[in-house]
Amino acid sequence: MKVDVLLGLQWGDEGKGKIVDVLTPDYDIVARFQGGPNAGHTLEFNNKKFILNTIPSGIFREGATNVIGNGVIIDPHILVNKEIKSLGTEADVRSSLIISKKAHLIIPSHKLLDFIYESHKRDQKIGSTLKGIGPTYTDKVARIGLRIGDIFNPDFAQRYQQLKEAHMRIANSYLIDYKDVKFDGMNFDEYEANWFNAVNELKNFRFENTEYYLNHALNNGKNILAEGAQGALLDIDFGSYPFVTSSNTTTAGVCSGLGIAPSKIDKVFGIFKAYCTRVGSGPFPTELFDKTGTKMQTIGNEFGSTTGRSRRCGWLDLPLLKYSSMLNGVTDLIMMKADVLNDFDEILVCNKYKVNNILTDETPFDLNEPIEAQYLKIKGWNSEIKSNHVPKELKNYMELIENETRLPISVLSYGPDRKATQILKPW
Repeated sequence: MKVDVLLGLQWGDEGKGKIVDVLTPDYDIVARFQGGPNAGHTLEFNNKKFILNTIPSGIFREGATNVIGNGVIIDPHILVNKEIKSLGTEADVRSSLIISKKAHLIIPSHKLLDFIYESHKRDQKIGSTLKGIGPTYTDKVARIGLRIGDIFNPDFAQRYQQLKEAHMRIANSYLIDYKDVKFDGMNFDEYEANWFNAVNELKNFRFENTEYYLNHALNNGKNILAEGAQGALLDIDFGSYPFVTSSNTTTAGVCSGLGIAPSKIDKVFGIFKAYCTRVGSGPFPTELFDKTGTKMQTIGNEFGSTTGRSRRCGWLDLPLLKYSSMLNGVTDLIMMKADVLNDFDEILVCNKYKVNNILTDETPFDLNEPIEAQYLKIKGWNSEIKSNHVPKELKNYMELIENETRLPISVLSYGPDRKATQILKPW
């Protein structure tokens, strides 16, 4: 069998959680391959809303095994106290979740460093979620990090203390008073105590060398869906650097983040919104600063599920969509939040850039350089999308996207509930 991949093609917040939940009945295993609690995957069904940060979005589907892969980084406090406990009886996490022993740990001083680094940037802030993501991946690459499998070692407390002291030496060098910094409403010592309690609770869960588990599953005919976090335009190598995350958010990250060979990858589902959004700092060629952007933000409820920060809004950017599709080897597109544009008389879509007075449809080396987005105007559909009705003008919009990307839009989503989804072209 093969591994199918589902990931975002924009700057995150595309709606990956909902689609993973919709697709999970077709899979035996759902596996997260990168990122950490900076992700916020929102799922709505049965008039209930859930937000997942680390746990794969297939957790609510009975019979599906959910794997947190080695490429993910884990904050035990968030995983246990913010996610597992919030699910209650809605999901049998204990029996359906497997955690890679090789996943790295976010320790409290990683979060402290994240806060200090971001504060020190002043007006050059990246827009970090302050979850400790960057410092944790830094320690991973520097080969000094702690992995979750280490919590079972007798010298874990000693190794933790050594890493914490190294972080504190860095923190003290910035001469910033961080004693009043709060982490989830707690000071550092309180957060650290909660963190260790969560570590002890996690010991009761199932840990595996998940690269073996997943490959054995493939050899035994199991279907696997790899779930990405953030979006391709936040990839550490190919995103709008330096306004990016600290991991590989593209299909290539599946191989290193799960221990799966490239030859095992089959379908790649690329998710995008019918328009564009971005949280935090960074370039955004089609961003709207007028009442149209405000209208998108309001109708789309464009506020981060993890951070609560408002999302910047703009028209769909085809050069970036084609760029992401190329990098990821996308086979099927999935359009999200088409309903947000239901009440627009006219819709714009960027099909080219003007850079140094030259028209191009390629993404430049640096998106921060002056870029003038060039737009096509199409008629809006001005009507509601229903399960048995896709407006003609929306079909025209999707056809334009399909022609530009040379890819099929196989799924259309027009609301947050799992039922507000149409499979247009079965794969």
